[in-house]
Amino acid sequence: MDRQPTPLIPQRADPHILKATDGYYYFSASVPEYDRLELRRSKTIAGLANAERVTVWTKPDEGPYSDLIWAPEIHYVRGAWYIYFAAAPSREIKYDLFQHRMYAIQSDAANPLEGDWSSPVQVDTGIDTFCLDATVFEHGSDLYYIWAQKETGIQGNSNLYIAKMDTPLTLATDPVRLSIPEFDWETRGFWVNEGPSILKRRGKIFLSYSASATDENYAMGLLYADDGSDLLDASSWTKSKEPVLGSRPEFKHFGPGHNSFTVSEDGSDDMLVYHAREYTEIEGDPLWDPNRHTFLKKLLWGEDGMPVFDTPRN
Repeated sequence: MDRQPTPLIPQRADPHILKATDGYYYFSASVPEYDRLELRRSKTIAGLANAERVTVWTKPDEGPYSDLIWAPEIHYVRGAWYIYFAAAPSREIKYDLFQHRMYAIQSDAANPLEGDWSSPVQVDTGIDTFCLDATVFEHGSDLYYIWAQKETGIQGNSNLYIAKMDTPLTLATDPVRLSIPEFDWETRGFWVNEGPSILKRRGKIFLSYSASATDENYAMGLLYADDGSDLLDASSWTKSKEPVLGSRPEFKHFGPGHNSFTVSEDGSDDMLVYHAREYTEIEGDPLWDPNRHTFLKKLLWGEDGMPVFDTPRN
C-alpha cells in the first residue's frame, strides 16, 4: 500500500468475491442493515461496483435466524450454489456475546441471482456456542469447513476451527482448533480470531484471518500449511507472529480485515478483497457504523514463496 486506496464498493463489510466456472464474478457481503442476503455478479471485478443488487433471502421477523445476518459467502460446491452466513435469534447478549449460529441456503439454478433458494439449514459443529464466519474449500477429494467459534475455557470471543465435511451442509469430523487470540495485535479491544479465508498456491494452503476489535485495531493474520500435510492436524499449521495487514493512518485506511481472495480477469494475478474504514471517529459501537467499505488490491509474492499483503514500510 503506497497510496490512498479507493473503495471498490462502499458500505459493504465482510466482502467475498468468487470467480466461478461460468466466467462471472459473484459478490456477497454484509449489508449495513444486517437483514438480508444480497448478490451481484459481473464479467469483471470493476463491474461489480455498479452491478444489479439482487436480494435472494430476507430474514424472518422471528426465529433462530431472524437478526444480525453476518458475513455471507457464496460458493459453488459439488454442483450447487451455497451461501454460508451467521445469524442470531435477537440482538440479546448472553455471556458477553451475541447468540449467532451458522447457516447455509442452497440453489440448483444456473444463475443464482435468478433461481430459488432453500430455507436456511444450520451447519452444526457439535459445539453449541457463538460461531460465525464460515468458509469452505475443496482439497483433493475432500471438502473442508473453516470457521470462528467461542470455546468454553478459552479467553476471548472466538478461535479458528477446521473440519472435513460429509456434505456441503454437514460435518464429517470433529472440530480441530487451529488458532486462538494470543498476541498483542490479536487482543486489542476484544480477543478475536475470525473471518478465515483460504488461498491455495505454491505448494501451500494459506489461511488468512482477522483479529481484535472491529475498529482501527482490526488487523489480519496468517496461518499456512504444506498442501500435502494433514490439514486436520493443528501441528501442520504455522502461525505468523506478526500481522500481515493493519491500519495505515498515513493513508486514512483503518481496520483492514475480513478478507477473501479472487483472481484477475486473465487469471495472472491473485487479488485481495477486504473491508476497511477511512476514519476512526466512530460514535458508539463500531458494529453499527455503516462505513466499512470493500477494497481490492493485488496480492504480491515474496521470493520466499509467501504472500505479501502490504508493501513494506520504510
